[in-house]
Amino acid sequence: MKNLEYYLNLAYEIKLRKLHQDEGGGWMAEIPNLPSCISDGETPEEAINNLHDAKESWIETCLGLGRSVPEPVTDEFSGQLRIRIPKTLHRTLAERAKEEKVSLNQYINYQLSRGVGHLSTPE
Repeated sequence: MKNLEYYLNLAYEIKLRKLHQDEGGGWMAEIPNLPSCISDGETPEEAINNLHDAKESWIETCLGLGRSVPEPVTDEFSGQLRIRIPKTLHRTLAERAKEEKVSLNQYINYQLSRGVGHLSTPE
């Protein structure tokens, strides 16, 4: 059973940042997977120690309310993605790839990269 102890032993990512003087100074620590689970301190160590207390309270509250507790997300991506697309789109992409004399996979990869800004179009 996934109880408080289970969640406390998971390796959640912690983000740490120095606060500007207009923000009160010191350091802020947060766990991105646990929305609004944030703490601060005068030093990075203090902010992280305070965050551990905040994490425990955050998880206890969720469990007490019967809400699910998000588990850490890993950045392990295979580089493979399976999607379903309309047949007409599939045909259009295949035709364009053939015109460019590249594989369908290469063509889709190029178009996706352009779409999210990883490639710029030549001028």
